[in-house]
Amino acid sequence: MQKGHTMNKARVSVDFNEMIDDNLVMLSQTDIKTDSQGNLITLYEGMPISIYEEDIYANGEIDYLIAEGTFIKHDLNTHPCFPHVKWLCHIDANGIQNRPELKYEK
Repeated sequence: MQKGHTMNKARVSVDFNEMIDDNLVMLSQTDIKTDSQGNLITLYEGMPISIYEEDIYANGEIDYLIAEGTFIKHDLNTHPCFPHVKWLCHIDANGIQNRPELKYEK
């Protein structure tokens, strides 16, 4: 995270362009991720997770997309694509939200 943000809690970075279903986003190839505060998180099935993506505009302004969900192991029988991905995030019913109040400029 950059200086000046007002992120209210630690979140794990994702790329919402890597959605494999309406509420599933690819998350990790390994069992450990680093959150927005620099903490190492060991992933486990059903673990609650807060995720985010920085959306950076040409003028340097940054906006955040956020979501809440749970870690799930990638089931290759259900989703045979992307066999290199070990973990997914199942996004909860609140979906992906744009949070302009977290906006800042570089």
